[in-house]
Amino acid sequence: MEHQRYNSLEFLLNHPKTEHVISDVNTETIERRSFSPKKIKIFSSKYTTIEECPEHKFGNTKEAGKQLPDIVKNNVQRLVPWDGKDESVKRTFSMCRNIGVVFSGGPAPGGHNVIAGLYDEVKKYNSDSKVFGFLMGPDGLLESKYVEITRSLVDAYRNMGGFSMIKTGRTKINSPDKMELSLKTCRDLNLDALVVIGGDDSNTNAAFLAQKFKRDGIKVIGVPKTIDGDIQVKTDDNETLCAISFGFHTAARAFSQNISNLTTDASSDVKYWHVCKVMGRVASHLTLECAFQTHANISLIGEELADYTDQQRIEKAKKEGEVDYTAYGMTLRHLSRLICDIIVKRAANGKNFGVMIIPEGILEFINEIQVFIIKLNTIIADYNHIHDTDFHDAFPTLTDKLEYLRRMARGMGDKDKFFIWNLRDDDLFDQLPSFFQEGLLGERDNHGNFQFSEVKTEKIIMDMVKEYLDVLKEQGKYKIGIERSYYKLIMENAKLNPDKFAIAVFKNYDDTHLLIKESIISLKTLKQALVNHELIGPEDALPASVVQIFKKSDPKFKTRTHFYGYDGRGSDPTYFDCNYTYNLGMTAFHLIANGATGQMAAIKNLEKKFDKWEPIGIPIAKLMHLEEREGKLTLVIEKSLVGLDSNAFRIFKTVRKGWLAMESNQDRYRRPGPVRFTGSSEEDRPITLMLNSI
Repeated sequence: MEHQRYNSLEFLLNHPKTEHVISDVNTETIERRSFSPKKIKIFSSKYTTIEECPEHKFGNTKEAGKQLPDIVKNNVQRLVPWDGKDESVKRTFSMCRNIGVVFSGGPAPGGHNVIAGLYDEVKKYNSDSKVFGFLMGPDGLLESKYVEITRSLVDAYRNMGGFSMIKTGRTKINSPDKMELSLKTCRDLNLDALVVIGGDDSNTNAAFLAQKFKRDGIKVIGVPKTIDGDIQVKTDDNETLCAISFGFHTAARAFSQNISNLTTDASSDVKYWHVCKVMGRVASHLTLECAFQTHANISLIGEELADYTDQQRIEKAKKEGEVDYTAYGMTLRHLSRLICDIIVKRAANGKNFGVMIIPEGILEFINEIQVFIIKLNTIIADYNHIHDTDFHDAFPTLTDKLEYLRRMARGMGDKDKFFIWNLRDDDLFDQLPSFFQEGLLGERDNHGNFQFSEVKTEKIIMDMVKEYLDVLKEQGKYKIGIERSYYKLIMENAKLNPDKFAIAVFKNYDDTHLLIKESIISLKTLKQALVNHELIGPEDALPASVVQIFKKSDPKFKTRTHFYGYDGRGSDPTYFDCNYTYNLGMTAFHLIANGATGQMAAIKNLEKKFDKWEPIGIPIAKLMHLEEREGKLTLVIEKSLVGLDSNAFRIFKTVRKGWLAMESNQDRYRRPGPVRFTGSSEEDRPITLMLNSI
């Protein structure tokens, strides 16, 4: 009976060991929640004041001045310790406040720590103050759905990834009606301030909300969030105020850990090319960071492709007295040829495997594809506007959409209208694979942008690569190099003279890796070569050892594709992002307490040691410029691209040849290790950030 009791399901389920190992919360989570991020020294002071920094200048703000007149004159603001002279500072900090906070856009590791830093500072100065979290992003603000954030709620999410505390959404507050609804919600809650945690579009929203709310005395502060790393702020004199948005470091480390695992797999199994697409629709910052983290063999930086010029075609056209406009910017065809060249050279040295990283939005940097996207964005937006109906509802199938484009190309429709889609466009578009056509004609996101994550970018590129490799294989140019020592061993074991056969079979017998002659592309041509060198007779069978060598040299191009995006943005934050975001939250509160609005909370000197970090406020309105969205010019924050003159890119461009390992040297893969939040070996800065700071 006692034996039966110990083996019963009830006993097993209630056993302390079972409860411990299957608990929702493990030891790592407990440690994470209890970890206390470091505080910038100024936040150990009792109070702060703002120091205006008018010396930091930005570009043309004429349009922002028209649309955001009440906040466009904001200066950069630096938080400094209170000097104790103005007693009103104490009263201002100690007043009871209601502050709202909203996540906007995709999740980024560290968002919960922004709320934690904000909450801790709010309660530090007045325990009766309240923080309200709007649920499901901007929709919560529009629909007045919120939750009061409590100590227990904050403690459950400290140093944890995701935005699951209050969730997020992508709704834009971009109409007078939505502005009024947002204002009503804030008035009803008697809010003193609203903190918007989001990317470039969300901070754009924050600026317009700040303008709308100013007369009501409700302050609005933005916090820079995006794993893409495309929120970077520099002044006109090139001084960096915000080097990177939060979440970038964590996402890059999470992606890099997975990519590093693939480098290990590739060099173990030696038969696959792993193609890794990482998030980054407009900028290639993540790809560049992952390249430094892993030393993958090929990493394509979109900004470099867009900047490419084909000098040979330019010179050819010049001699003919013409201008070849297609020589500017990389084409898909040329890109596939460059990739093939690397694959062929690695294979020639016995390495028919490797790892490649490409940014999600690489197609946007390809000249011909960019033209298609711009034209199709305009066509879809115009149709929606003119017909007051959705283009995709009107043309539900790919066939319907293509027919509409063909009619436009033939000039059918309004005789007075100029159609941007012409016969040449239609002819080039028709050459694309149907799945890619469907992707280019697919639904745009809420901002009217082409959704690159929905298109199998890696498949498009690698299909073209495979097609050209097949051509090179038929020409005898794509072969796997055979180690000379291996060749000699096989031949000597078969009692054959390796030197005699080498003259007939190989074109480079003095090299470490031997390449079979280009003319030998089949067993038939192999036999003919041996007959011609009188090594065998016309009726003799091919020696088994020679056949073995030939088959080993015959390349089979196999790929495995991977997309890294949602997994990285949902990762628990790194030590860097834990500290960064917690201090951003505290910065947001101190800006509010000092009366700031229309500012983006930021930390200056991120590349320096922690004791050099400086909390500041950056005027959002001065970061904005006109950009085409949904077929019309809209005032938005400009995204930051990878600078081709930056230290990080220049260094990458210099060292990447070694990572290609196209010679007989060893691959130089780097292991970044897993994401951690503490420990002496934990990397505490993005590599690109450190390089750019030199």
